[in-house]
Amino acid sequence: MASRLTHLLSITFLTAAAAGCASTAARFYTLDSTATADGTPVTRCAVLVGPVSLPPSVDRPQFVVQVAPNRVDVDEFHRWAAPLNDSVARAVAGDLATLLGTPDVAVGPLANFDPDYRVTINIQRFESVQGESAVVDAVWVVRKAAGGEARSGRTIAREAAQDKGFDALAGAYSRALAKVSSDIAAAIRAAAASPESASRQGVKLKH
Repeated sequence: MASRLTHLLSITFLTAAAAGCASTAARFYTLDSTATADGTPVTRCAVLVGPVSLPPSVDRPQFVVQVAPNRVDVDEFHRWAAPLNDSVARAVAGDLATLLGTPDVAVGPLANFDPDYRVTINIQRFESVQGESAVVDAVWVVRKAAGGEARSGRTIAREAAQDKGFDALAGAYSRALAKVSSDIAAAIRAAAASPESASRQGVKLKH
């Protein structure tokens, strides 16, 4: 009798545990374009954004959160709604459309689109501490389609998370990418104003 009762209790416990796991649904997050217009529109400016590359450690569907020196948590229940490289490219493209005042900004590769400028982005760091901040460290290149003139730069943007939730982390990443986009837009404006000169920009730390 005791063994039968123990068996029934074990089944009940396992059933409850399985039901608890089944009721925990994953949540999905996006990166948004948050830049605001800060200058006059750039005349004749079609821009193609991509490719975007990220470190393999964060290039995955799950949020990767720093929890201690040399240790991260990969959260199975808080995920990006789309591949992260595509999400970054689309957020930057939306920011550039606003910053440059042109609708002709697209995410590559795209057929039948002839850009004046191509933007490639290599994310060196895409790090976050839950409840604290998100950091985006990006090396980017703006290449003029005609003649291949290139301008490159590096932007390190750190944005505070407004609370401890993952929504706040996604928002902080979006704002950090807007700062990256601002530097890229400045490079495109400089190229448009001085099409025959080439320049190299330095590292920028944005708080």
